[in-house]
Amino acid sequence: MSEPVIRMENIIKTYYLGKPNELEILHGINLSVHEGEFVSIVGESGSGKSTLMNIIGVLDRQTSGNYYLEGQDVGGMSDEVRSAIRNRRIGFVFQNFNLLPRANALKNVMIPLMYGKERTRDQKERAMEMLAMVGMEERATHRPNELSGGQKQRVAIARAMINDPAIILADEPTGALDSKTGHMVMDLFHKLHEEQGKTIVLITHSHELASETQRIVTLLDGEIVADNGGERACS
Repeated sequence: MSEPVIRMENIIKTYYLGKPNELEILHGINLSVHEGEFVSIVGESGSGKSTLMNIIGVLDRQTSGNYYLEGQDVGGMSDEVRSAIRNRRIGFVFQNFNLLPRANALKNVMIPLMYGKERTRDQKERAMEMLAMVGMEERATHRPNELSGGQKQRVAIARAMINDPAIILADEPTGALDSKTGHMVMDLFHKLHEEQGKTIVLITHSHELASETQRIVTLLDGEIVADNGGERACS
């Protein structure tokens, strides 16, 4: 079987609050996600899912254990290399969109490309393709304050896709949206998964949202207490 896109071995995360206080948030997480899977990591507030998301997204480092992204051990890499991998191989979608308020939709989508070597014209063409994919090409010149919540999230998804990432990491992507708009955003994730074979990891407290994914990993008090992924998930 091919190398998982995400492979975590005995991941522990401890925060040191000054002697003698230390707080262990994650207690030996073992998790593998294969290419093309649509996985949700579900847990209540305080379960450790945000901490786990930050490690998966190469935003934070584990205290101990090993994390391999596409077969590469990212734990021992320099901050500069980790930043490059984060930009090129992970597409982030956040609850609060994280769009630049003064930039229009097109420029917001182009942001991850600005670290690369593509010509500006090529960047714009690529960004317009992504906006068209999420049905937002007609809003390319609109700033975030001229867009609805659902439109902002679609722009954020287009931005997440711009570098053709190995995984899309979505943190409570419908949390700031009403139910109807939230379902539209989930439909878009399903489309990316089914039509493009994207690997998607959804972080959520919503069991309803999680039930739409192929596989549900449940976190409780910093441990995986359930994983319906079967043998493939645990290999």
